[in-house]
Amino acid sequence: MPHLFESLALRGVTLKNRIVVSPMCQYSAVDGLANDWHLVHLGSRAVGGAALIIQEATAVSPEGRISPEDLGIWTDEQVPMLRRINNFIVAQGSVPGVQLAHAGRKASTFSPWTGSGEVPASAGGWPVVGPGPESFADNYPVPLALDAASIRKVVADFRAAAGRALAAGFRVIELHAAHGYLLHQFLSPLSNQRTDAYGGSFENRIRLLLEVVAATREVWPAELPLLVRLSATDWTAGGWSADESVQLAALLKTRGVDLIDCSTGGNVPRATIPVGPGYQVQFAARIRQEAGILTGAVGLITTPAEAEAIITAGQADVVLLAREFLREPYFPLVAAQELGVEVPWPAQYERARPGK
Repeated sequence: MPHLFESLALRGVTLKNRIVVSPMCQYSAVDGLANDWHLVHLGSRAVGGAALIIQEATAVSPEGRISPEDLGIWTDEQVPMLRRINNFIVAQGSVPGVQLAHAGRKASTFSPWTGSGEVPASAGGWPVVGPGPESFADNYPVPLALDAASIRKVVADFRAAAGRALAAGFRVIELHAAHGYLLHQFLSPLSNQRTDAYGGSFENRIRLLLEVVAATREVWPAELPLLVRLSATDWTAGGWSADESVQLAALLKTRGVDLIDCSTGGNVPRATIPVGPGYQVQFAARIRQEAGILTGAVGLITTPAEAEAIITAGQADVVLLAREFLREPYFPLVAAQELGVEVPWPAQYERARPGK
């Protein structure tokens, strides 16, 4: 049995293999509401055999959206369609997950094919928030610094979103603390220059994330797994570092987090990043080894052989694919064929199985 197709237990949830659909923004919602596009997009990956399907960055509040077209989970009206999608995913033998997110100072921006930078109020934009008043880039909005009351609201929004995620039938939550969005903004000294209890020292900069984890765990059942996506490095001197990621991951393990989804970057617009196949795997391997927590590897993993090698070498416990799943929704079925393992096919597709 290829290691890529071994099962993995996460608390009371069992993944049938180690292949995970990474969250991918579709910029296709209206008022945060999922629709048929999301049903087909996510459902087709379940038909294709992925073990866990993590829904795109889903905003915990309207002001937390990256773009006006982002999915949201800030109101009960957004739950029924999400439940419909999740019921379909479960019926295919896959596990539905959701990435809860707040974009912070990177909010109120255009979707990729409609423009770039700040969406003005006349086009549906809104005031954004962050650790301080520094914008991400010249064409991004200038944020309002969160005060104590606003920070409490952010934590409460994540808690409420976790409750709605449970009602919608999600079985895994991933908290988005990467890619320069709000929780990452607080982690990094490049974006967090606060002088209060949420800035300065490592202990202060991680405070908001730890509070969000605690609030999520208050409503998220003990038998269901909680993941955190980290940008393991800012790739910039003086920024969030791999050493800090290891230290934080070890703390998160003690707070009820089960797996660290290891990405990088996103907090500095012009960082020099050595992009190439599997370029982020080293961080998943290091965090797994030094923090003693399960990890996921993500980033330009495009072939079954690459994915199998990562799991076999013990560099990560799961692999998360994004763009490769856009190219090939049935990647797990293709991988099984290439690696010589028999896995179930949907009955409706069985007659197309190679060798039939």
